Amino acid sequence: MAYRDLRAHLSALEEKGKLRRIKKEVDKDWEIAAVCRQLFYKIPAERRPAVMFENVKGFKIPVVAGALGASREIYAIGLETDSVEGINRKWDQALEKPIPPRIVKDGPCKENILICDRVDILKLPIPIWTVGEDPGPFFTSPYVITKDPETGVRNVGTYRMEVKGPNKTGFLIGKRQDAAWHVRKNDEQNKPTPVAVVIGADPSIGYVSVSKISDSLDEFAVAGALRGEPVDLVPCETVPLEVPATAEIVLEGEIPPNVREMEGPFGEYTGYMGPPGQQPLFVIKCMTFRNNPIYQAFISQRPPSESSCIRGVGREWPLYKHLKYDLRLPIKEVRLKEAGGSGAYVVVSIKKQFEGQVKQVMYGIWSLRTGYGKFTVVVDDDIDIWDDFTLDWALSWRVRPDRDVYIERDVQAVGLDPSQAPPSVPQHHPIRDVGSRVAIDATRKHEYPAISLPPKEHLDLVAARWKEYGVSD
Repeated sequence: MAYRDLRAHLSALEEKGKLRRIKKEVDKDWEIAAVCRQLFYKIPAERRPAVMFENVKGFKIPVVAGALGASREIYAIGLETDSVEGINRKWDQALEKPIPPRIVKDGPCKENILICDRVDILKLPIPIWTVGEDPGPFFTSPYVITKDPETGVRNVGTYRMEVKGPNKTGFLIGKRQDAAWHVRKNDEQNKPTPVAVVIGADPSIGYVSVSKISDSLDEFAVAGALRGEPVDLVPCETVPLEVPATAEIVLEGEIPPNVREMEGPFGEYTGYMGPPGQQPLFVIKCMTFRNNPIYQAFISQRPPSESSCIRGVGREWPLYKHLKYDLRLPIKEVRLKEAGGSGAYVVVSIKKQFEGQVKQVMYGIWSLRTGYGKFTVVVDDDIDIWDDFTLDWALSWRVRPDRDVYIERDVQAVGLDPSQAPPSVPQHHPIRDVGSRVAIDATRKHEYPAISLPPKEHLDLVAARWKEYGVSD
């Protein structure tokens, strides 16, 4: 049975030993960020839990972080499966057979309703994530809901939100992201863009929010297929949008037409400060929330992080599917390395059939969506792309640089890429729009000598008898 809400998911994590409750009082303005970063430094991914800060200084609302992607194991629990293969099957079904949402009249997210002057987001325990660099608190896990004013198709995206007052935030929405098109279309008609922001929901909502999905699909329908049953949506109080009925906190409002204010900087998923720039405003007209709400945050900033994990897992299968089934290329595995924010650095293994096929793979990766493959590496199918040492071995001995390295110039760049321009250049400046990509063909181009290792059958036999040798426990 699908998780009804974030609370059911947290219960499942706790049952599986993947949630730690922190009872010590913590300061949201420095301590939460530091604890979350040490979570990734000190605990290996396979044992890393989500954390709930139950005692935030000055607030009665707990903060949960890492609940969607402190590790791939936690991501799998969020989709009620237990393996990468299970995750891939869920995404495959979700993209092929979306389940439309169900509109209901009421839900727990309406247990408390604050309108107009009663709205005060400063009462939420919103952390400061990069102390001394960020201008203040930022929402890192807002599920931002907009509709295409022409087609009516809903979009759910995650965009950083800078707190600017009791009822106002900034937005950083990339030029080519779906919500940006919605804002642009409304701006052209001098109309406000209705917006609803959800903080804390069934994990399927968060997973679609950070994934790249066709703008023709209702993302709540994709979430419904991920969870195996329709998402219950309830109409907002003040804007013509719908939100998950079991959401923890909902902010309703609008982006005023053709109004921009300085937003940022912010410690971004690249591991560097994302530059400031003139960005849209979000003016909040209504705030609804459950009794005893839970504030959910994504652990972002420098990878590895929760945000790099959930982006990578959610994007690898669509990229694999595009290459293998749409383009019919002999793909074995696809990896979006977390060091590249799960987008900039792509590794693919293939069973190469003919010379020139590697270039087909490279252009296939680059054709899917912007942001993939600033560095693209293609290796043979005998290389374990999840083993960085083996990958470096292939790069060292299967590449002749003068022949096997390709640079693609004057292509669409990622605006947050710090190599595009110095921090003084504002976000959305044209110099940040155009960049380049490099691809490395690390496959064998001719017959190679035998690999200098004991025979596989000998290695397997010793592995099976390993305890007999007394080398390690």
